[in-house]
Order: sequence, then C-alpha cells, then structure tokens
Amino acid sequence: MTQTMRAIEITQPGGPDVLQVTERPVPMPGAGEVVIRIAYAGVNRPDALQRAGAYAPPPTASDLPGLEASGTIVAVGPGVDEWAEGDDVCALLPGGGYAEYVLTPAAHCLPVPKGMDLKRAACLPETFFTVWSNVFQRGGLQAGERFLVHGGSSGIGTTAIQLANVFGARVFTTAGSEEKCAACLDLGAERAINYREEDFVDVLRAEGGANLILDMVGGPYIPRNIKTLSDDGRLVQIAFLSGPKVELNFAQIMTRRLTVTGSTLRPQSDLAKARIAADLREKVWPLLDARRVAPVMDSEFALEEAAAAHTRMESSGHIGKIVLKVS
Repeated sequence: MTQTMRAIEITQPGGPDVLQVTERPVPMPGAGEVVIRIAYAGVNRPDALQRAGAYAPPPTASDLPGLEASGTIVAVGPGVDEWAEGDDVCALLPGGGYAEYVLTPAAHCLPVPKGMDLKRAACLPETFFTVWSNVFQRGGLQAGERFLVHGGSSGIGTTAIQLANVFGARVFTTAGSEEKCAACLDLGAERAINYREEDFVDVLRAEGGANLILDMVGGPYIPRNIKTLSDDGRLVQIAFLSGPKVELNFAQIMTRRLTVTGSTLRPQSDLAKARIAADLREKVWPLLDARRVAPVMDSEFALEEAAAAHTRMESSGHIGKIVLKVS
C-alpha cells in the first residue's frame, strides 16, 4: 500500500458540488479490523444526507462518505482469522467508502457471491443489511403475508421486492412512473402502484390491508400507512424523505393492535451489525450464489464524478443502485 490515497471529502454542508477530490492517509487496521483496497463504492441516500449536514458520522467513523464497498483485503489487524490478504469481499462500512482504501470491522465483510463481479457486489451490503434487519428481523415478514414497500425502484425497494418474493410473501410496491412500475413487476412484485395515478391505501385495503409496510417516505405517508395496515399489522420506518413529524391518532394503533417501529443502520453497534452479517451469510448469500436474487444496477460513475452520482440519485430518476468506480 501507498501512504496516501485519493478520496472524496465533504468540504462543507451543501449540494453535490461540495464533494471534492482530496488526499488522505491510508488507514491502518486495529484489532478485529481489515483494510480494503476499494474497487467500487455504493452511493446511498445517507451519503447525501451526510453531505447536506443532516446525518453526522459516529464519533469513531471516518468523516468521508460511503457506507458500502467491494474490493480486495490488503491488510488485517490482530485477531482477524476469517479473512486474509488477497481475499475479495464486499463490506458494510462505518464511513470512508469514497476513497481508494477503507477500514472496517472484519465481521462486517461478506464474500463476493459466486459468479458476481465486484461492481455488482458493491451494491449489496447497505441495502441487504437494511432490508434483512428491518423486513425480516424487526418486521417479522412471513410467507403468505401482504407486504408493501414504498419506493420499489430504489436500491432498498428492488432488494426488498426480491427477498420478500423469494421467501413467499405477496409483494406490493409504489413507484412514480410506468417504467419503474414495470421494473418492480419484473422483480416479483404482484402489484406495482403508480402513486401519481392510484391511491395505495385503496389498493391495499381492497386486498385486506398490508400485514407489513416498509417506508422511507414518512411525512404524510405515515397516517396513510396506518390506514393501510390490516389488524395486527406492522409499520417499519427507515427514513423520512418527506419529514419525520406528523399528527397521528394513536387510538388506531391501540384498537387495531398495530406495531410501529423502525431503525437506522449506521448508529448500531459493531456487534449488532456483525450479527446481521452472519444471518445474511447463512440465509441470503446462498440465494445470491444461486442467482435467485441479484442487485439491480442503475449507473456507474468515476470516483471523481461523485457529485454527478449524487445528482443522479437525488433526481429520483434511477432504478436500482448507483456505484462509484474507484480502481
């Protein structure tokens, strides 16, 4: 390894133009950590929130954006025995993915699925950790249940549709165009609702209500989600693109025995993330190896084009994942 690396830093809170190329020292691993030479880094909504000054990294994390990447391990710290230098991995990161090298706990790395290239592998960690922990571990989705995921054409949405479908749920989703709805149907959704033309509340209530909803919109969607749920239904909130504050009648939650919960991934402990990784490796990675599920790719940008990648993501015109090519 060299002593310095190219990286993209946030020069100040603001729009995509505040993402600028810089040089940083290459990190060195401590106990239980590895250093990865990054091939590709995933681009995600939390990166844009951090860039805008609305999502501060944990105190011990890199200030550079980037929460997932793929590449080759080039250094291992004391106590790491499950990985070795030269191993290709994809990994959930505490930050720092917009760079040539990154430091992460070894327990947050996963093998590149069989037959998958590093570009597609970079699309896996953030979305698969998020969907698995919220839809299956927290939300308890079961075969035969009616599952509604908002934003079905997003990285989270395309992953949630595929996993819910392969585990036997009836999948409903919302999207903002006929093209996006068609993509969701191709991935296994039973019904894709163009929210510009139909009311998802009416569609789901006609089916008996949703047993589980995964929502990243928030704002006015929250009371509508509550109305959409069947008795004993669960709402899992993972983001608030339209804001976190809303007036809500909690009597509905009590009388219909509803569960409202949610989580964010980055602030969770290293141990909690390691447990999610272990669960994914056991229950989901065989599906990736068998190509029963796969990441959906939208576009690729060079590392130096991180601002353009953020512009693409914030336009909401993408279907699936956006990546940065690092090396």
